[in-house]
Amino acid sequence: MTQLATHRAIEAVWRIESARIIGALTRMLRDVGLAQELAQDALVIALENWPLTGVPDNPAAWLMTAAKHRALDRLRHHKLQQLKHAELGRDLSIERELAATDPIDALDNPVDDDVLQLLFIACHPVLPPEGRVALTLRLLGGLSTDEIARAFLVPEPTIAQRIVRAKRTLSAAQVPFEMPQKDALPERLGSVLAVIYLIFNEGYAATAGDDWMRPALCDEALRLGRILAGLAADHSEVHGLVALMEIQASRARARIDAHGQPILLLEQNRARWDHLLIQRGLTALDRARALGGLLGPYALQAGIAACHARARTPAETDWQEICALYDALAQVSPSPVVELNRAVAVCMAFGPEAGLAAVEALQDEPALQRYHLLPAVRADFLFRLGRFAEAAVAFERAASLTRNIPERTLLLARAQTCQHKLLPKPDTIG
Repeated sequence: MTQLATHRAIEAVWRIESARIIGALTRMLRDVGLAQELAQDALVIALENWPLTGVPDNPAAWLMTAAKHRALDRLRHHKLQQLKHAELGRDLSIERELAATDPIDALDNPVDDDVLQLLFIACHPVLPPEGRVALTLRLLGGLSTDEIARAFLVPEPTIAQRIVRAKRTLSAAQVPFEMPQKDALPERLGSVLAVIYLIFNEGYAATAGDDWMRPALCDEALRLGRILAGLAADHSEVHGLVALMEIQASRARARIDAHGQPILLLEQNRARWDHLLIQRGLTALDRARALGGLLGPYALQAGIAACHARARTPAETDWQEICALYDALAQVSPSPVVELNRAVAVCMAFGPEAGLAAVEALQDEPALQRYHLLPAVRADFLFRLGRFAEAAVAFERAASLTRNIPERTLLLARAQTCQHKLLPKPDTIG
């Protein structure tokens, strides 16, 4: 195997196994920052040795063992320091003292438990949302600081500072490496699910930049969601979120054209939707339903996505069912964005005048004043009503608010279409 191939193999193993390694070390050391540092040391050792000795038969186990040895060395060193500082151990064998406190036996626990607990630590409510996202992607997504910075279009030092602050905050708060108590689980689980879905949404519809989508972020969010669904299988909203992400991800190939430009939902070639992902999503939604969680916010959104997935053509979409689901969502998770999405369903179910009335009621909503989709949705309704001059202005307003270049191009193109509609028709020769 060439050196390049070896490095690629190391990178692939690290991307898959790093979360498990860091989780195991965090349980040993009770310090997520130190755990990440020592896991990185194991990666460096692999980069130095594998090109000479070849890739081991079980590279994941090799990395885990190397990381554990680094952690044990650190623990023994720390223990020796403690013994010296306290002037203890003169009458005892240091090895016996270490054996009594050595946590190596605890490493026999299932590694996926470590991943789950690490996920709950990275998404702990003591951290601000931006810190949770950065730390989750770094520890569990296996992304580099540079990759995270490019994904969210912020400078790399900003992401690095967020990660450092997050680690310090967790250390200062002495967050235990354990699953939260039963009474605290809903709050903590909600934080975890919110971070995963935030990551997915940034990949599904990028906030800014040259790309309409960032598939790598969608993939990472789906991977984390699937891990969580396997490890917290009794919680319905976990399956609701997975169902939502699976079904939305199924449209990825149909959402952009050959030039990377957006294709709106009703214009997509549904033959290009990934029906395996749709089926996985519907199965996850059935699990949420079986657990009594059909009215959870993620399950309700997954139900809406399922209505689209089951329709072979846009005309077959059950828009009245979607309206009913949005009504329920507005009850359990009220927000201006939910109301805006509901307005789209109202337009499709009951006509553009009804949709426009719902949108007009949101015009003074403070949270939507800089939200580009408010004028974009209003523009679409005006276009459907033949009010092309007003629609053009609204599309241009929406274009001025978005920071995503393909989306801006699409909105300006729709504004141009409105302008063409306003041109006088040429005389025809009979």
